[in-house]
Amino acid sequence: MQMTDTRQIAATPSEVYAALLDPGMLKACVPGAQDVIGSPEEGYEATVVQKVGPVKATFKGQVTMSDLVPDQFLNITGEGKGGAAGFAKGGAKVTLVAKDGGTELSYDVEAKVGGKLAQLGSRIIDGFAKKMADQFFNNLQETLEGPADGEGDAGENAGGDAPEKKKGWFGRSKK
Repeated sequence: MQMTDTRQIAATPSEVYAALLDPGMLKACVPGAQDVIGSPEEGYEATVVQKVGPVKATFKGQVTMSDLVPDQFLNITGEGKGGAAGFAKGGAKVTLVAKDGGTELSYDVEAKVGGKLAQLGSRIIDGFAKKMADQFFNNLQETLEGPADGEGDAGENAGGDAPEKKKGWFGRSKK
């Protein structure tokens, strides 16, 4: 599965680059991340809990950063094992260019899965991989820029409006 996208972020290339290398930022941006520890030089260890179709798994794996060109480019690769659910591995080539007072972030993502996950079919896997990449880069953008006006669903300090709603009203209604 391959995917390419571009987005404009209202932050300098150096801020975006530093954020992509920070384990705390990675934990905040990776959907389902329970733990991310390490450094760009030695790599990161991550624990991520995700549900893909009917399969829910805890993935433990390694993430490495390579081809680091400060404020311009980095290559992120990762591989995680989810026990009986199988494995997931992939990478993203991320390019940063100063544009319109911010940063144009472009990424090329490639993902592969095996085990039970591979049995779900390419439509489910491709949709899930696209959703994960979109969520990661949306989270990164929102963390760097702050939540968009009128969007209280992803912010932790969304005020007094029933904070539980951010999980989705349809997910809790009938179980």
